[in-house]
Order: sequence, then structure tokens, then C-alpha cells
Amino acid sequence: MGNPSVQDGIEQAGSAVNLLWKPGVEPWSVPVVAPEYAGWAIEQEAWRSGVALFDLSYHMFDTRIEGPDATRLLREISANDYERFAIDQAKQFIPVAEDGNIIVDGILLREAANAYTLSGVPAAQSWVRYWGEKGGYDVEFDTDPDSSVRTDRDPRLFRYQIQGPRAMEVVERAFGGPLPEVKFFHSQHVTLAGKRIRALRHGMSGQAGYEFIGRYQDHEAVRDALLNAGTDAGIERVGGLAYFSNGIESGWIPTPTPAIYTDPALEPYRRSLSLFSYEGRKPLHGSYFSENIEDYYCSPWELGYGRSISFNHDFTGRDALHKAKDEVHRSRVTLVFDRDDVDREFGADHGFQLSYGRYRIQTASGLAGITFWTATIGPVGTILSLALVDDEYTAPGTEVEVVWGDHPGAGTAPDADLGLPRIRATVQPSPYNEFTRTRYRSNATVEG
Repeated sequence: MGNPSVQDGIEQAGSAVNLLWKPGVEPWSVPVVAPEYAGWAIEQEAWRSGVALFDLSYHMFDTRIEGPDATRLLREISANDYERFAIDQAKQFIPVAEDGNIIVDGILLREAANAYTLSGVPAAQSWVRYWGEKGGYDVEFDTDPDSSVRTDRDPRLFRYQIQGPRAMEVVERAFGGPLPEVKFFHSQHVTLAGKRIRALRHGMSGQAGYEFIGRYQDHEAVRDALLNAGTDAGIERVGGLAYFSNGIESGWIPTPTPAIYTDPALEPYRRSLSLFSYEGRKPLHGSYFSENIEDYYCSPWELGYGRSISFNHDFTGRDALHKAKDEVHRSRVTLVFDRDDVDREFGADHGFQLSYGRYRIQTASGLAGITFWTATIGPVGTILSLALVDDEYTAPGTEVEVVWGDHPGAGTAPDADLGLPRIRATVQPSPYNEFTRTRYRSNATVEG
């Protein structure tokens, strides 16, 4: 088999779950960026009480989508509103399959009337490219993969985020004054250190800030200008460990399982994807196990994307997504792990913990939900987990248990008593960060 596909892998493994289930897998690490600079806990504290600089240049795929049919293509395969999508605006891209479940999200930046850049996990970009090419749209694609795939050269773009209560102070010092005010997720072109860059009002850490985007050859000059401007504010560079925890507090579930693995109509799509792609290699593990891959799919409603969904146009999965609004009975929450149980399970000085495992959330009544993203948050003093739970368990203060450990997979009953440890946890809102929940998006557009 010269270049096996995802469909080939499913057939050889016997099912999509068998293909993807990998107990004990280590979490993915950020390429190129150092794991720590000042220390992961110090870096986590920086975006809460000071100012932090994130380097997002290396871990995302970027696909540029350009041509006369670019907007028509995107409109026909996503739930976003393109009637109210300004040039220089960005949106959370929401493509869904015919069953209304999400493929994977991304950040879509409109650079011109018919030119966009889609950034993030490559599954959404593969979906757009496939339907664009299959449908004969007059559009061109140009993909720059992340630095774990693209090992022979530098990325084309750099991305720096500056976040925290003192972020705006540092930005003003770097630019010699405040930047012109723009709405959340809107951008403008500015000049820093003599380099022309884009300034996007955006951030993942739960504080006001900017993302600066420019040509990679300018990355050192822009980075140094930001660091120099932040010296008096105590700016901290954020390493890969701390970076892969910030979304937990801001309520973003980054890697839901793409809803592509079972629909017979999508077999040609699965055959178009390499077995070594994200869709063929993104692992599943944890104490929650099901033989049915569809049990791992997610609705955009569950993920909290309702404010970004628009039904003012026809698109793939529209009817199913519309129907699902009244049928979804899970909601996103934050779980705060009991500190004594954390110390018991991981040790009193347990250091940094990170997992994307799908762990069972239990109550006395049985299964209550599953986790998606779990990490130590130093300033909180314990582990937090971003999870989906049944609506009856979403009230803040609800007590649950997280079954910690890996189910072995096929051949063992999904609800088998494996003697895995249980960690007590308390349900809290998502986003967990109070600023994000109450004020961060106060000037954000609610358009899809």
C-alpha cells in the first residue's frame, strides 16, 4: 500500500475507534518553542496579573483560500454569517458534517473580498480544500503546515499574542501611544520596529490583548520590540507547557473528534485523507471508552458556539444543526479537582500535568459527562478540566468524580470496573476565568 488513507486504516483496524484508541499516549508538545522560560506556573500567573508574550508561530496550520468563489465556498460549508463579515475581521470558523456535528473549528481571517486565511488544527482546512476541489469552485489553496510537519524551512508568518492586565500598557509603550480602537476579532495594519504587521484584537488567555501577525523574517524585530516595551511591566515569555493550558480557563475545547468517520457518503473524503494526517493519527484515550466513534462527536451548541452560528444561508449540515439546538443536553463546564485527591494521585509536588484524555465524569447516578482538556493551573493551586456534562449536573458547586486512567480499549466492556482511581471535583462555569466570562467579549461582535 503506497499511501494508505484514513479509510484504509479504519478497514484494517476494524473500526475508527480501534484506529484512534491509544492508551498511555503523551500529549502533543509545541514545536520549536521552549517548554518553559521563567517556569510554567510563573508564566500562567503572568497573563492573570501582569503581561505575557505568547509565540504562536509554529504549532498551527495556515491555509490561504483565494479566488472568485472563495466566499461562496466557505458560505456553503460553514455555519458562519458572511453577510456581516468585514474585511480585516476574524471569526471562529464552524464547519459541520451533514449530521450537524462539528468537523473542527479554526480562526478564519478575511483579508480581502475573496481572500481568507484559515488557521488552526488542519482538519477544518482539509475539509474546505476537499469540497472546494470536488465542487469545481474557482478558488486556489495554499497551505503552510505547522513546524512539526514543515521541518525544512521556517513558517511564512509569525504570530505573537500579548495578554494580561498590563498588556495595553505594553502595547502603548511599544507603539508610542494607543492603537486606534477596533472591535474584538477585528484587525488593522500597523508598523512596529519598522515592520508592517497586522494587529488583531484577540486573545486566548482571558484578558484583553492583541495578536500581531507578520512575515516570519520580521519575527525577531517585532518580538524584541515587544519584550523591550514590556521590561518595566515584568513581561514574561510563555513556553509550550503554559501555553497548552490557557484555553482551559477561557473555555475553548480545541480538538473535538471530527464527525467524518462513519457516514457512507464521506467514504471518498476519508480516502482522500492520508492515514498519517490529523484525522488518522489524532489519538483518543482515557477512562471513557465507546466502540462507537460517534459517541465522541460534538455539536457546536455543546461547545458554546451558538452566538457564532447563522442560519441566514444554506450550508452543509444546516437542517441537522438547526434541529440539534433543541436536542442537545450537554453543556460545557470547568471541573475543579479536589486538592487532596490531586496530591494523593500525583504527589504533593506533582508538577505540571496535561492531558487531552476523555475521562469519565461520574456521580452516584452513573456517567455524567466526559473531559476534553485537563491541566495544572498553578495560580489556582490545583488541576482544572474542561468538560461536557449532562445539563442536570451543570449547576456550580455540583460534586462529581473523575475516573482517572486509561481504558484498554476493544475487548473490555466500556463500563468495566478497572479499579481506576477517582478524583473528586466540583463543577464551575466555563469560561472559568471571571474576566472572560463577564467582560472580555463585551465589545465583541455576536455575528457568526
